[in-house]
Amino acid sequence: MNIIVAGDGKVGSMLTRQLSSEGHDITVIDSNPKVLASSVEHYDVICVQGNCASMSVLRQAGVKDAQLLIAATGEDEINLLCCTTAHALNPKLHTIARIRNPEYTEQIYQMRDIFGLSMVINPENQAAMEIERILKYPGFLRRDTFAKGRTEIVEIRVDADSKLRDVKLSDLKNIIRCQVLVCAVLRGGSAIAPKGDFVLRQGDRIFVTALTQNLTTLLKNLGILKRRIRSVTICGGGKISFYLAKRLMKSGIGCRILEINPKRCEELCELLPGADIFYADVSQQDLLDDEDFGATDAVVTLTGLDELNMIVSLYAGSQGVGKVITKLGHTGNRSVIDSLSLGSVICPRELICSSIVRYVRAMENQTGAALSVHTIADGQVEAMEFLVEEGTRNCGKPLKEIKLKSNVLLVSIAHGADTQIPNGDSSFVQGDTVVVVTNSREGIRQLNDIFA
Repeated sequence: MNIIVAGDGKVGSMLTRQLSSEGHDITVIDSNPKVLASSVEHYDVICVQGNCASMSVLRQAGVKDAQLLIAATGEDEINLLCCTTAHALNPKLHTIARIRNPEYTEQIYQMRDIFGLSMVINPENQAAMEIERILKYPGFLRRDTFAKGRTEIVEIRVDADSKLRDVKLSDLKNIIRCQVLVCAVLRGGSAIAPKGDFVLRQGDRIFVTALTQNLTTLLKNLGILKRRIRSVTICGGGKISFYLAKRLMKSGIGCRILEINPKRCEELCELLPGADIFYADVSQQDLLDDEDFGATDAVVTLTGLDELNMIVSLYAGSQGVGKVITKLGHTGNRSVIDSLSLGSVICPRELICSSIVRYVRAMENQTGAALSVHTIADGQVEAMEFLVEEGTRNCGKPLKEIKLKSNVLLVSIAHGADTQIPNGDSSFVQGDTVVVVTNSREGIRQLNDIFA
């Protein structure tokens, strides 16, 4: 597929790497020759220097022959104009724009067709949604939902005092006492597809498939069931904090925001009348102690500095805060991050890149395409949901008689309202939805691709 990426910043670069690795023909537009030179050096792409909202630059980038344009510059207005101009030059073109300003939310929704937008992404709002989901079940590091909310893949860390430490997977049912399936384990930065004789060790991050109705039971039997979050302290008053506070207050959760910029504090007081806004420097330990930092149910660090977020999160954990969530702009050195007690780690850039890649895959293969794709285990594993269609092989056969490709695991089958974690006697039929887990190297695009 011919794809134009307008804006070669952090998001654009990540998209270029991911999409070019999947075999797409990528053209990158940016006004900075140095970042374009870096892209040419690292990836097999075509680069065009110039203003991505200009007709002549878009023509030079081959907009008339492109199937998709992704506008991810740092300016909302340029992204909008880029998509509108590109769509005028090629009415069949799909366009995706990154729009971050909350003031544009309503008009973007109402004027979507006028702007020629196929999809709008807001990294801050998406990050806020993900944080809210985590806060609803604070015992999990992360949650991904499938089968219309009836199946989840949750991430759990095996700590020193965990009931899972030194437990063989075949003995897991004696501890959890509900039906689950461990579909992946991260150990030392590498993803493992575990078998029954695999023994969990301290520091492992495990990814467990479970029915949503069993999540509370799962947490309770593991001894990590925490009481409902009633108060949240947010460090930093940026856009994510704004979106998150709105969501929390709507759910009846009290929140306070600690922000170092007095002008921003005034703005937040006007925008969020129900929240407690404090003019505060979260890098000062004395201030955190004065604010009774350890008494809050959850701490979310959302400043613009990764290092500060990490330090404050570590301090929150040392003060006994039950749930800690850390926002990081860079997650490259996962081995270092995993060695620290940062709680749940959120990277907005990775979230929106994952959403765009899902959209691209759906465009690429409309028939038999995955209904949803979630990247887990630090991007090394994909969980994909498929509809069982008329041409799907092995319908009606027990799973024990079906041979799957190596490193492919079928973890959920939904038949109408009935959803199950499958065993060897389970089967699927046309109309069902199934969730499969695979390492990202397998290249699964259709359900039939999972069979050996």
